[in-house]
Amino acid sequence: MNSQQTVLDPAEFMFDFSEPEIDMKNHPMALLLEEFEDSYMKMPVMGDIRQGVIVDKRSGEWLVDIGFKSEGIVSSKDLDRLGDEFNGLTIGDEVPVYVMREDREGNLMLSISKAKAEEDWIRAEQLLESQETDEGMISGYNRGGVIIKIGQVRGFVPASQLSSESQSQQRTDVDPEERWSRLVGMTLRYKVIDLDRRRNRLILSERLAMREWRQEQKEKLLKSLQEGSTVEGVVSSLADFGAFVNLGGADGLIHLSELSWGRVNHPSEVVQIGQTVKVYVLSVDMERKRIGLSLRRLQPEPWETVSEKYAVGQIVRGVITKLVNFGAFARLENDAVEGLIHISELADRRIAHPREVVSEGEEFDLRIIRIDIERRRMGLSLKQALPEPESDEFDWEIVPLDENPDAHVVDEEAPVVETEAETEMHEMAVPEFA
Repeated sequence: MNSQQTVLDPAEFMFDFSEPEIDMKNHPMALLLEEFEDSYMKMPVMGDIRQGVIVDKRSGEWLVDIGFKSEGIVSSKDLDRLGDEFNGLTIGDEVPVYVMREDREGNLMLSISKAKAEEDWIRAEQLLESQETDEGMISGYNRGGVIIKIGQVRGFVPASQLSSESQSQQRTDVDPEERWSRLVGMTLRYKVIDLDRRRNRLILSERLAMREWRQEQKEKLLKSLQEGSTVEGVVSSLADFGAFVNLGGADGLIHLSELSWGRVNHPSEVVQIGQTVKVYVLSVDMERKRIGLSLRRLQPEPWETVSEKYAVGQIVRGVITKLVNFGAFARLENDAVEGLIHISELADRRIAHPREVVSEGEEFDLRIIRIDIERRRMGLSLKQALPEPESDEFDWEIVPLDENPDAHVVDEEAPVVETEAETEMHEMAVPEFA
């Protein structure tokens, strides 16, 4: 027997008890489960919104495939609610549908209008959350405001939330129920300010939307305007201190002093609301967001041509524009040049105040008595423009009444002797002129 023993390696006698790797992706059970889940997920549930394909358009109803065992039905009543929005759809087009129920015959009833309404409610909720502005057309009205449709959802704009421009369109010549009738068909900007789907409540505001829109427009306008440029706008409102001009969403101010080279008491003397005007851009204040405009800067400065048109001693036509204690100001006809009639030049007699002789708005012929182009001053006179009185010549012959027909015969050679009474009568009969 061999005294040498063989040493065995234990590793040779170890068994591999690990399970073989299974391909779960292609496992029959996994495929069966996936098929079941797909089938379960495709099963419509009431309230679902699915994308479907129109497979048939029968009289009064549409058949829509949503991937279920059978096509769903969209009724004629539901199609009527859609209006003209879906008239152009044809077989093969995709449409959103709302799963309603199964009827007794097992037909799946669908609604396109409800699906659109759900999408529109979601859109309204997004607008409320983001506070973005949107646009919509006014489709109706009632006593308290106007109605705007956001798709299939009716939004209400109360009268208090309409902009001043829209409120100015209110009709006062009709029944209160119809006072907003002229707004129907107009497009309005709006913001969603209140929403309650359970109560079917959607409140909109044009006033807030327009305020934000004007602010955006003003920012753009301020960046685009250049001082010294000429722009066109519409007079939007008047105030005692000037006129506001809408330049396309933002208003600029023409101060009273910039309306005309002449004296202006109120902007209505120069411009009217709604009038289109070209204006000169005086200033653009980015920090205070203000725009200064001028109307007179686009007109020639009147004093530059005064020496060519007027001379001392000339008679001109003028309108009294303002009365002060020391005289009256008058604007020359068809010109913006204004002169002063000193109180001493209003009348030959002494007066305490110009109102004793003239009133604002009256027209007179005036004489130019002084011109100072450097100081932009002109002196006028009313009394020196008045015509001089014409002297009347009278031939008086005093014939004493006498029954004797020859008593009136005067002897040319005999001296004429007047009685005291005749002399007094003669002096009274002949007027005395200063």
